[in-house]
Amino acid sequence: MKQIIVGNWKMNGLSADADALVEGLATDLATLATRADVVVCPPFTQLARLAPKLKAAGIALGAQDCHKDASGAHTGDISAPMLVDLGVEYVILGHSERRAEHHELDETVREKAVAAMAAGLTPIVCVGENDDQRSSGDLQATVGWQLEGSLPQGFKGIVAYEPIWAIGTGQAASQQDIADMSAFIRAELVRQFGEAGKTIRILYGGSVNARNVTDILPVEHVDGALVGNASLKAESFVPLVRAARAS
Repeated sequence: MKQIIVGNWKMNGLSADADALVEGLATDLATLATRADVVVCPPFTQLARLAPKLKAAGIALGAQDCHKDASGAHTGDISAPMLVDLGVEYVILGHSERRAEHHELDETVREKAVAAMAAGLTPIVCVGENDDQRSSGDLQATVGWQLEGSLPQGFKGIVAYEPIWAIGTGQAASQQDIADMSAFIRAELVRQFGEAGKTIRILYGGSVNARNVTDILPVEHVDGALVGNASLKAESFVPLVRAARAS
């Protein structure tokens, strides 16, 4: 199975910047088309504009969130069918910034995952512990509860492990920490979903960059990376794709 590299632009990217970045990616990834699955998740404002450009470049389009309902009186929200209507294929759900800033619970994330799958999207569900949970030794218990609460029955998506203490700090988890947690997540997925849990992709996220990606991607059970800051420039994102395992 190819690894997958997902770029999460977060709240970054005006039109001119987005165009320039996609053009750079299209040029630099042209020779790496079969190396890995590549997904770019721009802010909502850029989805419609970038959809045809990304499709032409062989890059899948992702979004950063969706509502649990298909329509309704939810000012400022966007539904899964609306994303599909724009050509979106993937959606990030339960990112720690959403959980913290918008007070999203595991139940909220699970409901969104159900909506995403019903619309034909592939949900990328994020889990991860904060520094206090890590220091107290509760990291596996924390991630285990998040998996139990955030993933619905029949889950057909991707799990992204992002230790909260590593996001945006420049300090990625150690290779051993990633290996231990990825193995734990795999075991939990098999426990929850049986044989299907063996094929659910597991990503690592949290300060992934060109310097540490060659240590991260070879780790057993790591099927790719969820990339934040390093996805905002072609020269820092393309090396991550180049480092991916093609099979």
